[in-house]
Amino acid sequence: MIIRKKTIWTPDNSFLLEYRARAETGEIVIGQELWQELDNLAEDFHNERYFYNVEAARLRMDFMENCIRLTKSPFYNKPMVLMLWQKAWIETFYSFKMAESGFDRFKKTVLLIARKNTKSETSSALANSEFIVGNEGADICCSSNDEAQCSIVYDAIDLMRQLYDPGDLDTKRNQRFILNKATNTKIFKMSDRTKNKEGRNIDFAIVDETHEMKENIIGKSIEQSQSLKDNPKFINITTEGFVIDGYLDEELKKARKVISREDDTLAGERLLPWLYTQDSEQEVWNGNRKNRLWQKSNPTLGIVKKWEYLEEQVDVARESKADRIFVLSKDFNVKQNGTEAWLNLEDYEYHAVYDLEEFRGCICMGAVDLSETTDLCAAKILMLKPGDPTKYIYQHYFIPESKLEDSDDWNAGARYKEWAKLGTLTITEGNDIDLAKVADWFYQLYTDYNIRLWKCGYDQRFAKDWINRMGFYGWQRTGDDDSDLVMIPQNAQTLSNAMKLCEADLKHQLINYNENVMDRWCFKNAGIKVDDHGQCLCIKQETNKRIDGAVCLIILYEMYRRYRTEFMQIIANEK
Repeated sequence: MIIRKKTIWTPDNSFLLEYRARAETGEIVIGQELWQELDNLAEDFHNERYFYNVEAARLRMDFMENCIRLTKSPFYNKPMVLMLWQKAWIETFYSFKMAESGFDRFKKTVLLIARKNTKSETSSALANSEFIVGNEGADICCSSNDEAQCSIVYDAIDLMRQLYDPGDLDTKRNQRFILNKATNTKIFKMSDRTKNKEGRNIDFAIVDETHEMKENIIGKSIEQSQSLKDNPKFINITTEGFVIDGYLDEELKKARKVISREDDTLAGERLLPWLYTQDSEQEVWNGNRKNRLWQKSNPTLGIVKKWEYLEEQVDVARESKADRIFVLSKDFNVKQNGTEAWLNLEDYEYHAVYDLEEFRGCICMGAVDLSETTDLCAAKILMLKPGDPTKYIYQHYFIPESKLEDSDDWNAGARYKEWAKLGTLTITEGNDIDLAKVADWFYQLYTDYNIRLWKCGYDQRFAKDWINRMGFYGWQRTGDDDSDLVMIPQNAQTLSNAMKLCEADLKHQLINYNENVMDRWCFKNAGIKVDDHGQCLCIKQETNKRIDGAVCLIILYEMYRRYRTEFMQIIANEK
């Protein structure tokens, strides 16, 4: 019978317990979820199912601190100095052993940490340690949604390798993998789009940015490939994201059950959750350098991540809904819904009216949201006064008569007949809109008020009849910068900045839309969706709610953004 030497673990000989002790004294600020997990792990030191052995963890950390050089400015080519949180996480992941078999307890870890907190650099360095001091003949996998995302960690691993083996004496990279010549250990990439994901034999895997994954394809393929290994390692590194009920949400549900001790399964026992999260959204708005609340989701704050940067991001988030959603998710790991209201009521319900007669003879810019010809369409113009920052918006809507009795629209607040009596809506005969009538409206502004359309933005869908009629009136689509009609695709890449500018102007009451009742209805219905690049798009909060007026205004703002300088010169010269 082998009798193991009994070690008394204290903050003096365990980075895990030191991390917990410093958190208890307030030297380190952590969130409740990590607090609870650290308490769980401290209790597990006394659980007879496990024993604690730091040899494997220390070997890897020694390699990281003595051989690895950092790859990113301003720390490029400097030795890696592990922070206490990194040491505690790595030690925990490798040091708990199953008493019965002697194998590692933890096969899988979820590291949820805000952006720019070294998650990629840390995991890349750990992969390098496995590459050099880990098992011989091992397969190490860098994985994510696509090839580009896989390459972030893979290229960091390779650059670190080049810095400690610049002559490729012991290692080399070819088109398929990175090879340790002495041990035949390989590092390779595998994305969600990689063919033949089955049949692998993976020892160590890093899966990056799992918040973008809708399904558990990559994760399941890797876990199945590790089934023959005694000590497999699966590292899930990510921030929060915007995919609802995706792979990350499912993994975090499992992790939180482990933290709350609700999961007594073998899979739960082998999972190490390490979650850097805020305890409430209010901590984001009330956090500062003095109370250090932001460190709960940003453990490198003040060391790697800059206080100034985060302070700027929070200030921006206070002003913009899109930035608020992105910053809360990416900088603080506060989960955001896929869609929420774009504007608050006070953003657009303010008193501001004008008489169109004031703009007789002026030059304007225009936009249309033609949508489906069987649905609501919107047309708008933007007018300016010299020396006045206010954007004056005049608008008109069109709908086929077949939509007048639409119960979904009625339940969503549509009062089409009333709005038609007010003169803000034209009801066209039949089941679809004659888009020539939308072009007629722009020409009627010219005949009635001598308001001359300079340029007009449109979405390419359903636009043919409208373009032909506009051409009849003299507004041509030439496809170059001098074109009267400019195609504005309705996607986040095109409209994100315009949407943010429009929101800011509404908040500062710099848009006078004459308190148009249909505009207000569309503003109320408009939602905002933010992608992982921080770009936003106006979408419906619910499928039966119309947002055409809001979308048309954003298209109009994109036109203003593109041609502002020239337009302002025209306005100045006209007066």
